[in-house]
Amino acid sequence: MIAPRLVILAVTGLASACAVGPDYSRPDVPVPEAFASAPESADGALDAAWWQAFDDPVLTALVDEALRGNRDLVAATARVEQAAAAVTIARSPIFPQVGYDGSALRQQASTTTATPLPGTVPNPQTTYSGLLTASWEIDLWGRIRRETEAARARLLASEEARRGVLLTLTSGVVGSYLQLRSLDEQLAVVRQTVRTREESLRVFEARRRAGVVSDLELAQVRSELDSARAAIPSLELQVEEVENALSVLLGRNPGPVERGRRIAELGVPPIPAGLPSDLLERRPDVRQAEETLVAANALMGAARARYFPTISLTGAFGGVSQELDALFSGPSEAWSYGGSITGPLFTAGAVRAQSAQAQAARKEALAAYELAVQNAFRDAENALKAVQSTRQRLEILDRQVASLRDYARLARRRYEGGYTSYLEVLDSERTLLNAEVTVAQAEAEHRNALVGAYRALGGGWIDLADAQSAPAT
Repeated sequence: MIAPRLVILAVTGLASACAVGPDYSRPDVPVPEAFASAPESADGALDAAWWQAFDDPVLTALVDEALRGNRDLVAATARVEQAAAAVTIARSPIFPQVGYDGSALRQQASTTTATPLPGTVPNPQTTYSGLLTASWEIDLWGRIRRETEAARARLLASEEARRGVLLTLTSGVVGSYLQLRSLDEQLAVVRQTVRTREESLRVFEARRRAGVVSDLELAQVRSELDSARAAIPSLELQVEEVENALSVLLGRNPGPVERGRRIAELGVPPIPAGLPSDLLERRPDVRQAEETLVAANALMGAARARYFPTISLTGAFGGVSQELDALFSGPSEAWSYGGSITGPLFTAGAVRAQSAQAQAARKEALAAYELAVQNAFRDAENALKAVQSTRQRLEILDRQVASLRDYARLARRRYEGGYTSYLEVLDSERTLLNAEVTVAQAEAEHRNALVGAYRALGGGWIDLADAQSAPAT
């Protein structure tokens, strides 16, 4: 039982209480009006599943599989659940805490002491007690509310961290798949070159037996064939390494990964559009850094509240009896209520140090937030510039390959007509091989630049990916 007057005073005080410490407001950070590298043709929606624009059902299925099975995502979801539980733990002291206490005791006192027990007192004796207890810390200065605010901000930060995993996972799966298809194309080009040169070697061996070509020309053909063959093991190793890395992203054990369209046949997502100011709301890492700042700001108030006294109310109601069946009868009734106030007088600087520590932590969180914003602007500028640069490079390389194919065809025709040596043919074919391999790399680089742009700009597509992910088990 708790005295009504104390309850009234507590509720009145709580209603008029204010939380110590500054309320959070978003820091002012310089934001450019537009991205310097944003092309005029940017029209990609940041709220769409951009990976589907590659028009490859296999790639789409791999992204879906990763969103359901990736272990990093499962772990990130579990961290969010931990943070959600921490909010409840931090908030619970704001409410009265009710419990119970029951005990049974059998004891015998010594009869040889200087003051023996009176004969009317049973010895040994049994005591039973059953009490309903209650306690309530009145959050007059807002310490509990500030700690709850901090816990809630940490929950939101962990949720943004999970969204960051979604962003990294989706773009990582697409990027790895593009790299894999590029390596497949490079390997196909080299293998086709090997087959062509093997056929040329058979022709030259026959011509050498007929005395039409020299040993020098035959040696040149064999050398070029071995050069092409030597490139295959390295490419095969890279293919297997990318397959294994992609398998882990999918939540599988390392192994083969199914393929869809060739790299050159994949669609090209539109260039994403957006404003720099939107990054403050779209990028998970920026939002995570801001929620961390919110938590640090709240904990600074909680630390300041430790300068003020803590007011608590306690009460108990129940019964104490030597007979179990009489425990809750009228004469056995027992109750108590009271209040306490505690506060620091001398702590050797501990309270002041806690406050200084909280202020320093807020400074650190503020610097981290400002850095996250700057990094977001940098990433977006670099990604948009990369889209333009890789597209221009790919267009130039496509034209170069077309010219080199004409060059190789004409060089062979000149050699067959006796107007030049076979060295010119080998040089044209070698240059063409290198250019075709480079084009396969450039195809992946351009599409990966678009992936990087969507990753750098963030957006509502993360929520679409989240909707496809399975809950943690």
